[in-house]
Amino acid sequence: MENELQKKYGLITAIAMVIGIVIGSGVFFKAEKVLTATGGNLPQGILAWTIGGIIMVVCAYVFATMATRYEKVNGIVDYAEATLGSKYAYFIGWFMAAIYYPTLTSVLAWVSARYTCVLLGWNIVGAEAMAIAGFYLVGSYALNALSPKLAGKFQVSTTIIKIIPLALMAVVGTIFGLSNGVLVSNFTGGVIANVTNANPLFTAVVATSFAYEGWIIATSINAELKDAKKNLPLALTFGTMFVALIYILYYTGLAGAVSNSVMMEGGEAGAKLAFSTVFSNMGGTVLFVFVVISCLGTLNGLMMGCTRGFYSLAARDMGPAPKILKCIDVNTNMPTNSSVIGLLLSGTWLLYFYGANLTATPWFGPFSFDSSELPIVSIYAMYVPIFFMMMVKEKSLNFFKRFLMPTLAICACIFMVIAAIYAHGKAVFFYLIIFCVIMLIGMLISSKK
Repeated sequence: MENELQKKYGLITAIAMVIGIVIGSGVFFKAEKVLTATGGNLPQGILAWTIGGIIMVVCAYVFATMATRYEKVNGIVDYAEATLGSKYAYFIGWFMAAIYYPTLTSVLAWVSARYTCVLLGWNIVGAEAMAIAGFYLVGSYALNALSPKLAGKFQVSTTIIKIIPLALMAVVGTIFGLSNGVLVSNFTGGVIANVTNANPLFTAVVATSFAYEGWIIATSINAELKDAKKNLPLALTFGTMFVALIYILYYTGLAGAVSNSVMMEGGEAGAKLAFSTVFSNMGGTVLFVFVVISCLGTLNGLMMGCTRGFYSLAARDMGPAPKILKCIDVNTNMPTNSSVIGLLLSGTWLLYFYGANLTATPWFGPFSFDSSELPIVSIYAMYVPIFFMMMVKEKSLNFFKRFLMPTLAICACIFMVIAAIYAHGKAVFFYLIIFCVIMLIGMLISSKK
């Protein structure tokens, strides 16, 4: 065992990680929810996707600026340490390792299984789906733990594959919809269903947050990225801009495939129905296989971050058992012990997600919340102090980079928090209780050391 990660990834892998983690499940998983949240109002849905994309690009640009100045072990933890000190860095690192990485990884395992079941005609919340989800979770862990270079190549390959169905639907779906009048009808139809939330736009934007999230995880390979101060900012900036554009075009193309009412009623099969309508049953099935591969690519990218979560703390001699968790396998150059903890927590959060969101009666009563969205919103709240202290400390930057963009990023983060409160209501309060308990455990471990 050794304690230092090697520089093994290049710019292409970094860009593929940004695009590959973000693009994958969310745009398929949340497209129907955005449409339902807005009552079938297509222009409002596109506005929600646009706002979510702007928030992502602005925050990523500010972190890209910081990436040109700081390079250590794990990007987001490095930036927190540089701006607010080691205690806040630990606070961020613990949250990422114990909540953020494993919640998103577990949800992606289920989403990958969900679309596999849709493809095979099986129940998406039954034993089949959960068995496949567990298999995908363990398989992704094994790929990253045994061969990180192969995991990087898999990330690049799946990124290329996942762009195919999005680009085809964006172009062909739009042309198809214009030729038969469906796209114009969807745009001009307005609200066609009852809206249950007081502010449907806020609900829709929070739904897009899951689809847009994951770009920050690309900073987890900071220590393994060649020329990180140059390549990471490029990956964050261009990767997020590309994602925002392709999402908006895909959502528009989807509206050209089927009517809003059919898409809303289709539920989990809505995307497959749209692809089959435009490309025939055979073509739709083939493209939907690409959708499943796309989800697995996203799962792989999230697992790349998850396996390094506790290592980023241990490398600073923080967190539980740092001597054990910062050990690097001499053959694979992977933090194997940290990876095991990451897998265990992902499995735990997968069990929670099933009991809280997929059973007829939630197992956890009022403590049953959507673990695919609320942890994302809380990370936006944690960005605010980092952006503020960046304005205070980075005196060598020009006005645009030091004040304007961080201010816009702070406003974007505050908007996300307010939107989450509107969208989830009381569930936010119960989520915060669980959040505080987990963070308190982390603080107790830290103070005990």
